[in-house]
Amino acid sequence: MNSFSQLQLDPNLAKAVAEMGYESMTPIQAQAIPVVLSGQDVMGAAQTGTGKTAAFSLPLLQRMIKHENGSTSPARHPVRALVLLPTRELADQVAQQVKMYAKYTQLRSAVVFGGMDMKPQTAELKRGVEVLVATPGRLLDHIEAKTAVLNQVEYVVLDEADRMLDIGFLPDLQRILSYLPKQRTTLLFSATFSPEIKRLAASYLQNPVTIEVARPNQTASTVTQLFYNVAEDDKRRALKQIVKERGISQAFVFVNSKLGCARLARALERDGLRTAALHGDKSQDERLKALEAFKKGEVDLLICTDVAARGLDIKDVPAVFNIDIPYNAEDYIHRIGRTGRAGAEGLAVSFASSSDQRLVTDIEKLTKQKIELLNLSFEDDRQRGRTNTGRRQWDDDSSSEEKPSRSRFTPAPKVTDPFFDKPYEASETAPSGDVPAASTVASVGRGISPNIKPKRKVAALFKTTESL
Repeated sequence: MNSFSQLQLDPNLAKAVAEMGYESMTPIQAQAIPVVLSGQDVMGAAQTGTGKTAAFSLPLLQRMIKHENGSTSPARHPVRALVLLPTRELADQVAQQVKMYAKYTQLRSAVVFGGMDMKPQTAELKRGVEVLVATPGRLLDHIEAKTAVLNQVEYVVLDEADRMLDIGFLPDLQRILSYLPKQRTTLLFSATFSPEIKRLAASYLQNPVTIEVARPNQTASTVTQLFYNVAEDDKRRALKQIVKERGISQAFVFVNSKLGCARLARALERDGLRTAALHGDKSQDERLKALEAFKKGEVDLLICTDVAARGLDIKDVPAVFNIDIPYNAEDYIHRIGRTGRAGAEGLAVSFASSSDQRLVTDIEKLTKQKIELLNLSFEDDRQRGRTNTGRRQWDDDSSSEEKPSRSRFTPAPKVTDPFFDKPYEASETAPSGDVPAASTVASVGRGISPNIKPKRKVAALFKTTESL
């Protein structure tokens, strides 16, 4: 079974699926949908970008069709399916897809996540919803406020479960699952199967059917991966050159820190590129606006941290750049999964400096692929015109040819006086004055310069006692 037309979905669901252009199923969809329709628990692993959202959403909506009704009473619309995701962006994305699948049915859906005012979310929950998409932290807020009642949940989906464990959501997940009925269908989807994921599945899944459509930690075959040996200070320069040479229209650019993300976005903006920053310190409204601008093509480069590495489904993104090699090798797989989605061709370029060797080795071990570091030759981008050499000189060009001075000032000609070129000769004539020549000679004999006048003898007005 490889076609959606063979699933025998409800006509209203089938109509929405056809409008979205779905024809052939991906491997994870072909294997997971029949199992979920049968009511069994599923532990599914598939590389990112393979259609996991449709793999669990469509069969759950199909099973809940029997509960749809047009009543305005909230009691007739209890939460029957709960979908948990690690980030706000993923929650919003999955909620939008669920709404599109169910738009011709009377099933209601809602999304709740942090960073937004709780009042609109509370009002929507009070009207009643069958499908609730949420992040763990905000869902617990609604549970404690008694605005989310989960005692009739029949289906639970833990999507991107490995990421939820990585960022410390395990205690929150355990609290949320304790509020749910024991009899339920639990679906766990993850890009990778780590030992922690297997322990979580053993605790909360009942005889799950394991579905693996690709070797764990495998990168998509449609993505061309290039690694360049670039010094830390040259990475921005290398990014601009490759974007220009390959004519890349849009790309994700990943960095490891929030501060580095903001700085790189500002620097590239000054270089004339349309950029937007996406990191954890941004408000939810700013993050959603940045994503929307990128989807509309108003932004060329989306500079982001690993908050955008998981699950974001933006079609036809041709390239991903890793300005920083990720600290966690598994994040590399998720980052490059933002391109080459749904069978399309993609390009993943990573810049590694000398200090990144250990991180590159970790990626090699995880993906079991040998990585060759390529050298990148930069275009000659030396400044033209007059440049200061740092030695109080100005160079007009990089050419080594000597050029006449362009100074407006002409140096004054050197004046020579023959008097100063003669050797020194002692004067034989007495200096002018009242001192006789004999005393002058005597003074010279005493080692006194002949040019120094001796004291003049002046008649005393009064006689001293010594003269008496």
